[in-house]
This record gives sequence, C-alpha cells and structure tokens, in this order.
Amino acid sequence: MQRIFSLKKINEVAALVWKEVNNCSVLAFYAPMGGGKTTFIHALCETLQVEDAITSPTFAIINEYKSPVAGIIYHMDWYRLTNEFEAIQAGIEDCLQSGNICLIEWPEKMEQLLPGNTMHITIEFIDSDHRKISILNKPL
Repeated sequence: MQRIFSLKKINEVAALVWKEVNNCSVLAFYAPMGGGKTTFIHALCETLQVEDAITSPTFAIINEYKSPVAGIIYHMDWYRLTNEFEAIQAGIEDCLQSGNICLIEWPEKMEQLLPGNTMHITIEFIDSDHRKISILNKPL
C-alpha cells in the first residue's frame, strides 16, 4: 500500500492501515525526525479507541495503552537505545514476544530485534500538509 494523504485525513488513513495489519502484531514506523511517526501512531491509537493519554515514549522508551479493539498496545521509541543489552533491560524483547500490538518509532536503531512478520511503515514528508505512507509486510 502506498498513499499520499493530507494531515486532515490522517485518521482515515490510520483506519486503512489498521485494516492492512492482518496477523502482524509489530508495526515499525520509519520517518525522519519530525516526519510524523508519533502523530500517525496517535491517530492509529484513536482508531483503536485508546482512551489513555497517547504520548511519545522518548524518555520512557515504552508506553502501554489499553484498547477495547486491540487489547494492550505497546508504543516504543528506540531513538535513545545504544545497544541490544539496553533494549532487553528496557523490556523490549518481552513486549515483542507478548503477541500484543507493538508500535515502534526509530526501529532502525535495533532492527535485529524485529520479528520476521513485522509490518514496516515508511512516512515521507511531502509538504507541510501532506505525507506519503508506504507499507511493506516483510523484512526490509
């Protein structure tokens, strides 16, 4: 799936992405700094009716949300991770193996930890109001 969308339609696109998820529990989001990863994940969590405060886990590394649609959702930000030991100490491996939905920002920092059925989602900046989203359901 590839689509250029207006930020005004982000919730509609998030709903379409959710329909593409199928049996993938790990969604890896690739975009440059300020490219819209957290904003898109926020829209996806709204689609999944998360009522918790949806925030960037930059310093916490992992935020946990509850969804009546998808159960437990782990929102992770791997930007500050420097090695695999640090990732394991943070509990990332447990989250990935839990079977719960894992939404990951900056997955390229520890790509070796991603399971084989990860959905890779790239968000590209087009202009101040438009982004291009691309989905790949296999390892990059």
